[in-house]
Amino acid sequence: MGDDIRVELGSVALNGSSPKKVAYFYDSDIGNYAYVTGHPMKPHRIRLAHSLIMQYNLYQKMEIYRAKPATRGEMTQFHTDDYIDFLQKVTPDNMDSFMREQGKYNVGDDCPVFDGLFEFCGISAGGSMEGAARLNRQKCDIAINWAGGLHHAKKCEASGFCYVNDIVLGILELLRFKKRVLYIDIDVHHGDGVEEAFYTTDRVMTVSFHKYGEYFPGTGELRDTGIGQGKNYAVNFPLRDGITDVSYKSIFQPVIENVMKYYQPEAVVLQCGGDSLSGDRLGCFNLSMDGHANCVNYVKSFNLPTLVLGGGGYTMRNVARTWAFETGVLVGKEMDRTLPYNEYYEYYAPDFELNVRSSNMENSNSREYLEKITASVIDNLRQTGPAPSVQLQDVPRKPFGGMTDEEEAELDDLDEDENKDVRMTEHRWDKHVEHDNEFEASDDDEMAQAHGATRQNGNKRTFTDYRKGEMEVDNADAPPAKVTNGASADEPAEEQAGEDAHDVNDDTIDDISAPAPAEKEAPPKESEKPDEPAKEPEASKVDGDGDVGMEDSAAPEETTIKKEEVEPEAPAEPSAPTEKASKDEPVAQEAAESATKEPTTEPKSTDDASDKPAAAPEKAQSEQPDDAMDVDTEKDKPEPPVEKSKSPVN
Repeated sequence: MGDDIRVELGSVALNGSSPKKVAYFYDSDIGNYAYVTGHPMKPHRIRLAHSLIMQYNLYQKMEIYRAKPATRGEMTQFHTDDYIDFLQKVTPDNMDSFMREQGKYNVGDDCPVFDGLFEFCGISAGGSMEGAARLNRQKCDIAINWAGGLHHAKKCEASGFCYVNDIVLGILELLRFKKRVLYIDIDVHHGDGVEEAFYTTDRVMTVSFHKYGEYFPGTGELRDTGIGQGKNYAVNFPLRDGITDVSYKSIFQPVIENVMKYYQPEAVVLQCGGDSLSGDRLGCFNLSMDGHANCVNYVKSFNLPTLVLGGGGYTMRNVARTWAFETGVLVGKEMDRTLPYNEYYEYYAPDFELNVRSSNMENSNSREYLEKITASVIDNLRQTGPAPSVQLQDVPRKPFGGMTDEEEAELDDLDEDENKDVRMTEHRWDKHVEHDNEFEASDDDEMAQAHGATRQNGNKRTFTDYRKGEMEVDNADAPPAKVTNGASADEPAEEQAGEDAHDVNDDTIDDISAPAPAEKEAPPKESEKPDEPAKEPEASKVDGDGDVGMEDSAAPEETTIKKEEVEPEAPAEPSAPTEKASKDEPVAQEAAESATKEPTTEPKSTDDASDKPAAAPEKAQSEQPDDAMDVDTEKDKPEPPVEKSKSPVN
């Protein structure tokens, strides 16, 4: 406890020569979203922090805004169109139809698909972009968005609980007016997504203090300083477990002081990840609330336009207290250490104090180690030379997707005159329902198991080993599932369905093992849904019951169903005679037509090729002259099943 730092508001010239104008962004819907049950990332923590901020009357010293959620076009200023389109389309109900995309974009265990995923990303990014826009227009001196700070998201990939990188989007907005922007990251994890985005430019300097060595994401080495024009403009300070307040202050202030001296930024973006606090569920540092807030206090003393964002933090009560306290530091108000009563008062038992204390955790960062790294970092900063500048050019009149000053003033006037604030009555608050996953009790393993935590598909880049025991239970059937997906068509359908029982629902299993007569029920489904195959036939297949199935785990009998789904894509003229023939001719004739049309959609197995009549290839050539080279003799047909077994399902 001797290393604790007490933040005194008079110790630094917080407000400079005049009080700071602070804009605070909060959307009440943010707490309604929840990752899968048992996931450590809980958006509900932002609601807890906001409740404390209101109860401490900090709203009297700042302006509160609800930013417009970021649109698809605004997100694609950094992210790729295909990636954002995927986030916009995927839901827990249709995620089985996007198995390939989930692997491609790293959406799975760490970054699961949940209800309202795209809307959640829009709220997070919208607050950061609007905060940057208000800083550009000099509407405020400090902008706060605790829902932002998701620094792991890449250009076309989710990572580390992050889907859309609101920090990069906010910095891009600042760069429209500012020559140089400084990004500071005090999250326990390396800010790899932001560093990667600006690794080759000198207009953004990224400074990250993080745990390094067998720790996610595995990047942020001291020697990673940028390339090309961005050489020496990426600063990484690798740390070890258990760093204390005094040790952190001894490295943070000298490094930031030299960064300000050599780089001379025109704006600062500060990511305040709360997982660097002592006792964090996933962190390994030993910072108290005061030690964490000292970084915010010190950055504010430089009197630069500053965008303050949230980030990690997985012990909700500690994150909420710290962010509320740091909001008070930013507005320059002393706060009583005894918590006022609020709607989440029980979260802060047993002390009910505005404080997060350090523990007796061992500090693995020796004084010699910290001094050596600090000297190396400062030496790299000296090599940057004069502060970089940019060519003079016209600045766009308004931000991307934003409003002009006149439009904003008109909207503010409407808010004052027509859309007055409405107080929540006690009766309405009593009817307010919290998400079941967001209470403190949901952190327990037994509660998560009772809610039925499910395993997500996709690439497994483990951010942490959270709930490791429970995930091992969930993955107990994983090896048999892989064998089933890659099994040959000679295995019994019932046996395959039994092995996939953990991953495939009962309806899908019935479709896989359904007998051949099910083909007779398919034509009515085709007439009922003539436009159905227009929806991504490559990513998913819809079975006879209207459920989404997994194409690669199906038995050979499933090929008839696939034929019926893509059959409406054929030319309109031959479609009518085909339907008429299906009513008069026997089932064998219909199976022959299925075999001839299959090469236009997906390779068939060898067993299906033996059942085709001799005239079938000629009919296929007449209907599909462009794909005639794909229809070979039967001896060439064993190759497609090999390709089919290689296609990944998980």
